Amino acid sequence: MAQETIRGVLDELGIRDPCLGADGVDPTGPELVSVSPVDGSVIARVRTASLEDYEAVLDRSGAAFRRWRALPAPRRGEVVRQMGEEFRRLKRPLGRLVSWEMGKIAAEGEGEVQEAIDVCDFAVGLSRQLYGLAMHSERPGHRMYEQWHPLGVVGVITAFNFPVAVWAWNAALALVCGDVCLWKPSSKTPLSAVACQAIARRVLARHGLEGVTGLVVGGGASVGERLIEDPRIPLVSATGSCRMGRHVAQVVGRRLGRTILELGGNNAIVVMADADLELATRAILFGAVGTAGQRCTSTRRLLLERPIADEVLGRLRRAYAQVRIGNPLDEGVLMGPLVDTAAVRAYHAALVAVREQGGEVIQGGRALSGSRYPGGCYVEPTLVRARPEMPIVREETFAPILYCMEFDSLDQALEIHNGVAQGLSSAIFSTSLRSAERFLSAEGSDCGIANVNIGTSGAEVGGAFGGEKDTGGGRESGSDAWKAYMRRQTCTINYSAELPLAQGIRFGE
Repeated sequence: MAQETIRGVLDELGIRDPCLGADGVDPTGPELVSVSPVDGSVIARVRTASLEDYEAVLDRSGAAFRRWRALPAPRRGEVVRQMGEEFRRLKRPLGRLVSWEMGKIAAEGEGEVQEAIDVCDFAVGLSRQLYGLAMHSERPGHRMYEQWHPLGVVGVITAFNFPVAVWAWNAALALVCGDVCLWKPSSKTPLSAVACQAIARRVLARHGLEGVTGLVVGGGASVGERLIEDPRIPLVSATGSCRMGRHVAQVVGRRLGRTILELGGNNAIVVMADADLELATRAILFGAVGTAGQRCTSTRRLLLERPIADEVLGRLRRAYAQVRIGNPLDEGVLMGPLVDTAAVRAYHAALVAVREQGGEVIQGGRALSGSRYPGGCYVEPTLVRARPEMPIVREETFAPILYCMEFDSLDQALEIHNGVAQGLSSAIFSTSLRSAERFLSAEGSDCGIANVNIGTSGAEVGGAFGGEKDTGGGRESGSDAWKAYMRRQTCTINYSAELPLAQGIRFGE
């Protein structure tokens, strides 16, 4: 995408100057250069926030919260609905921007914007369903119930791989709950964040609600650290590595703040001998190769029942050989680049470890260069014959590497499957009701997401998204994930003329 095309996309998105952070406070920190992994070109220079800028944005957020929380939840939902309509109108240019800045193919870039649209639609309905329970009091003439109130300023820290959707998961829910959001995006995808903020801010400005969403672009050691330390931010929702999540949890926990943590995934698909192998192959291919293996739900481990292992690997080798790699905006391309050259180095380091630990690369394994692959970020999707005891298999490498292992029984498969520190997404392919139900039982997958006859990627917004163990235990998006963004209050009303105590206690009689 030429510079003039980038300028055209930014014009369509209503962004005149990306250096201005798009939140009403002109940042004064150093410029952050956004480099496209597609060809290594500089696509924007975004001004970062200084600590003084952070304070100014937070002051605006605090003032906006006092106005925003006073609006009835359905009215807040109406504003979020209008945000969703703006994302719907600008789906194509925003999706192209995501593709160019992050590297995912055009269909996935637009699909990510569709997630933002979908969660806005979900949140609109939710704005009329923030239910509390009514409970029967043991005391005569008393009524007891619970209700939910907004928390305040919610801090949102997002990763590069979903620079639109993950912010929207948090922001749409938090806003209808009455919170305001302060967003620190990944420094690898700042322009996508500026675009999202500009879209949201235009809608809010129409209602005189400036400051309900705020943006601070900057490094984790500067504004990121200040955000997680700040006692004025009662909840921090952070998406990233397990190492980052542990640090966030420790810092926020020391001040007794709350966290929603969406961290690493080392996701596996189990394929039983009775599976529909055509269905399984398609799911494995997308799960392992989609977004160049840079989803937290990407398929990283493949467990094959021994009788069908060679057939599945043969199918996968043929499928991998047909994956078209290149510019993610070109028609027919199925895999774009990794996000940067550091990711390419991690890809190579993982394959060195594979060979040192006795594994075998059976497909792919190379970086790609030449005029078709400018920028130094393109690699081949890779299949590896591995053993469960290999240390590299227990690690998460954000790259299209799939570790293939064999098993003899479902019990053995589950032991291998659950034998890693992460616990995000999982899947089994089987036509056996017994195998499927066993995988979904308390003795089965230990992940937050468990699927039957679909892959590990592609979660819908209606379900709560998140995982267990080193994945952090947080939940975002659907179901009752909204409760994390609110505080519960138990209320008791005495409408009698008496003052009975609970548990039948008598005092002073």
